[in-house]
Amino acid sequence: MTKDQKPKAVIVIFGATGDLANRKLFPSIYRLYTEGKIYKDVAIVGVGRREWDHDFFRRKVKSSIVDAFSDARVEDEFMSHFYYHNLNIDVEEDYLKLGHLITDLEGSYKTKGNRMFYLAMAPEFFGRISHNIKEFGLKSEEGWTRLVIEKPFGHDYPSAKALNEQIRAAFEEREIYRIDHYLGKEMVQNIEVIRFANAIFEHLWTNQFIANVQVTSSESIGVEDRFDFYNSAGANRDMVQNHMLQMVALLAMEPPIKLTTDEIRSEKIKVLRALRAMNPEDVKENFVRGQYDEGIIDGEKVTAYRKENPSLKDSNTETFVAGRLFIDNYRWAGVPFYIRTGKRMTAKSTRIVVEFKDIPMKLYYEDKSQKHPNLLVIDIQPDEGVTFHMNVKEPGSSSYAKPIKLSYQTNSYDTDGVINTPEAYEKLIYDCMIGDGTNFTHWDEVALSWKFIDVISKVWEGKEADFPNYKAGSKGPKEADELLTKDGFHWWSVID
Repeated sequence: MTKDQKPKAVIVIFGATGDLANRKLFPSIYRLYTEGKIYKDVAIVGVGRREWDHDFFRRKVKSSIVDAFSDARVEDEFMSHFYYHNLNIDVEEDYLKLGHLITDLEGSYKTKGNRMFYLAMAPEFFGRISHNIKEFGLKSEEGWTRLVIEKPFGHDYPSAKALNEQIRAAFEEREIYRIDHYLGKEMVQNIEVIRFANAIFEHLWTNQFIANVQVTSSESIGVEDRFDFYNSAGANRDMVQNHMLQMVALLAMEPPIKLTTDEIRSEKIKVLRALRAMNPEDVKENFVRGQYDEGIIDGEKVTAYRKENPSLKDSNTETFVAGRLFIDNYRWAGVPFYIRTGKRMTAKSTRIVVEFKDIPMKLYYEDKSQKHPNLLVIDIQPDEGVTFHMNVKEPGSSSYAKPIKLSYQTNSYDTDGVINTPEAYEKLIYDCMIGDGTNFTHWDEVALSWKFIDVISKVWEGKEADFPNYKAGSKGPKEADELLTKDGFHWWSVID
């Protein structure tokens, strides 16, 4: 199916009464509808344990859309596509009734038997629900069936492998869509285009011309009400295993021979296979962890991580990770990839910086100790765009060089000044419906990522850290700066 076609399907959302569905999924479906990407041939079934009826569910959905888009005009015709089904995940009769509802809707909406099951709930239920969907006959016999799974996919490699085996007993790999919402972001998807559609960059995209690559994803918020999950995961499992390594893979991959899901995934997997494995001593040399203390953000005092909740009093969980990675292949041998992610930092930002090697003779610098290398900066969020840093002659009689920025912003604004760039979930839901798995993670990617970070997690879990070690509202622990200083570099980032 091409992307200009309107997909037909019944979308079944398990966990429809939860936060993810209300904040992300319903508003994204609304946007797809208003943009004409889905139309009358789609029905949405919300599944949950609460004793709701269709009308009450529709009011909840409408409320979530209005919260997301204050100027939204939610028509009754759109709301009529939403239905609710009460279900206990272990009760066969509830699945059989759900199957009858889906069959009825397929007749009414002419969806050709296409079914999408979205598991927007706690990961401990993924395996059981997947099994029951197949066991109780909910997989389509006429059209396609696809299963969408949120992260986290396990908490280490053994648990991820066990979960995958459980799900694969019910669904084939091609039917499984593992969401990493970073892959739905406009500028993350733009990484490939910037690289492979511009000869000026692709010809220089090697260890001959690039000094280092930096990926930063910082947040100013704390753990908020996610403290229970976060304390068992930490920044390493919550961010590095998926979002950070996925961006590294996109930056480092070879050009695919075709723009197909299988070929793009294949090149990303090669990068993850080429990540230099680490032993415990390597972890100490190349990775830094941190946990935030109280501090000041936006002029307001915020509390330390260990005071966010009584259960965190003596927590050894990291809220910050910085690391130096090496990709041992012909293109990237010797080039450090620096990653950094943390909570309660100076600003919310996800930014990629590619630093090109400096010229050997600084003929045009008054101060020969100055360093103004060419930089390619890709901003993922909150602003989206590309900036190239280059050096030009200073105005006037001087012949000295001055750094300037050539910028292109991709944030799209409507007539009211509201950002109109597609939300990540909007793009991913649509991609799943048209069968495009490019921006979802394959099991091989998940497995390789877990194997890499499990070594790091094991080292840290075996030794109590000297926490807290960075102030809220700061750039993180000083050791993260030293990670680059010893290589002769420093962080180029908005949080600097």
